[in-house]
Amino acid sequence: MGKITTKYAGDMLFETKVGNHTIQIDVPESMGGSDRAPTPPQILVASLGGCIGAFIANYCNQIGLDPTGLTVDVEFEKVPNPTRLTNIKVHAHLPNADISRREKALLRVAEHCPVDITMTNFQGPDLKITGK
Repeated sequence: MGKITTKYAGDMLFETKVGNHTIQIDVPESMGGSDRAPTPPQILVASLGGCIGAFIANYCNQIGLDPTGLTVDVEFEKVPNPTRLTNIKVHAHLPNADISRREKALLRVAEHCPVDITMTNFQGPDLKITGK
């Protein structure tokens, strides 16, 4: 089982260790954040875009399509009660590739992104909080 640790750095800023990397995470201003780093929902959305992009680029490299300039836009809405992201839409654009004969295959490949699959099937974490 993989493990990633997030530590409270103070002043509503968090640091997450991912292998040899550190990602800072801030919270919205309404929770005391000050736009020093992405918020957790922004990182989730960025992970989705990066994952889908990686699967598309890898497939393009395998079949000889040019992935140069690939962009993945992820649009979403944040709604209250309970606060969550909804209406998530992903648009991948391959400006240097003729995808006319491969569009359905590219969609199938993108749907194999584990972030997308997890978000689609997520039932909530097995959450536990401990103290002293």
